[in-house]
Amino acid sequence: MLSRHIPCMRRAAARLAIVVLACVSLSRASATLLLEEPYGKLGFFTATGHAAVYLSGVCAETPVLLRPCTPGETGVVISRYDGVGGYDWVAIPLIPYLYAVDRPEDIPLFADAKMVAFLRDRYRRRYLEEIAPDVKNGETPGGNWYELVGSSYDRTIYGFEIETTPEQDRALIGKLNSSPNESHFRTASNNCADFAKDIINFYYPRALHRSVIADVGITTPKQMAKTMVKFNRRHPDISYSRLVIAQVPGSMARSSTVHGVVESFFKSKKYIVPSAVVSPIFAGCVFAVYVGTGAGHFEPARDALVFDASSAPEPPLGREDRLAYQHQLKNFLTGTYPVTAGQNVGKTWSRLQAKAKPDFDEEGRPVLQMQMDGRLVRVGASPDNVLDGGAPPQLARQLLEARLQSELRGKSPRAVTESEIARDWRMLQQTMAGSDALTARSVQNPENVSGNRP
Repeated sequence: MLSRHIPCMRRAAARLAIVVLACVSLSRASATLLLEEPYGKLGFFTATGHAAVYLSGVCAETPVLLRPCTPGETGVVISRYDGVGGYDWVAIPLIPYLYAVDRPEDIPLFADAKMVAFLRDRYRRRYLEEIAPDVKNGETPGGNWYELVGSSYDRTIYGFEIETTPEQDRALIGKLNSSPNESHFRTASNNCADFAKDIINFYYPRALHRSVIADVGITTPKQMAKTMVKFNRRHPDISYSRLVIAQVPGSMARSSTVHGVVESFFKSKKYIVPSAVVSPIFAGCVFAVYVGTGAGHFEPARDALVFDASSAPEPPLGREDRLAYQHQLKNFLTGTYPVTAGQNVGKTWSRLQAKAKPDFDEEGRPVLQMQMDGRLVRVGASPDNVLDGGAPPQLARQLLEARLQSELRGKSPRAVTESEIARDWRMLQQTMAGSDALTARSVQNPENVSGNRP
């Protein structure tokens, strides 16, 4: 077993202490600044990412009407968006905001664009019709509404949590509910980071501020995170912690490092190189600002626990353990697929999933419908149903292999925990018992499996 080769007992006591402290922290009201990495085609400003605020003690009666949370509720993420129903802000419960599902056990193990669009549209139809209604023919509307749900499929997110009080939460609820919720979004002066700054400053006046030099006066998500860290250093008596929320494994493009405005300009060749040719003095000033402000030294994942939707946050997987897992997985895949040494299990599964039709089982959990050898099969797509046994075990096995490879190949070793890797490995081992009689032929020849076309 893989787990026998991974040293973990030496960290058990330390992890237990951290988890207990995390649970105590989560039991209190808090405000968490969310620094979200950029994704997609980037210009020098869009590389600044997105900012939102998670309020653990504030819940949503509707996406635009707030109320105090009741016991057992997990709060909302609130942010400013451009072109979403004409509203200035919208509040979404935490798990749907991150994963476009209601329950942690329904988060897909391996996400592709089709699955993400399917989950987002289902959530929209159930809860967001007033904000993003169907178009005339009943189809999904365009626009930026998709940013409201499933953010963790697009990017890695960093959280900077600070304690609040129920009295502060009630005051914020009263302020936002009584003020006009009408969009006045402006990229340079009234953007998502400005809104996040105003929310945090409502709890702690003047805690966050923009940078006139590093961001030419534009409020950016990275600057908000940097000033949040500085505020904590000045006020160590206020409970504070950091989190990293990993981008869901899958074939979705991985998000990029978040930058400030000048930093983005300096690191973008299509902007800085022509500028250096036209005006070396200007380019030199940009370089001086970049170096002088220490823009490249901020590490949002430093000292962060890893968020887990199903349990308390945990420390990230250590470098030695990560390398050990990578080595064990490589050996396992080499033994299973000696021709390719398992190098393409992620790409192979991505091709299979791209042909599949996403659906839900009887309990509302995501599944993938595929045609295999002329018959329809349904493969469980979440941790809660991937081992249900209705599909040939090699399909569940391929899904779990692809997920593990994606997790361990991630650019950031600080966004995965040993518990998560160990759980996925245990599920992979369980698929082995039912697949001894099956060969890897379908893995090497994915055309044997096709999507179930409606």
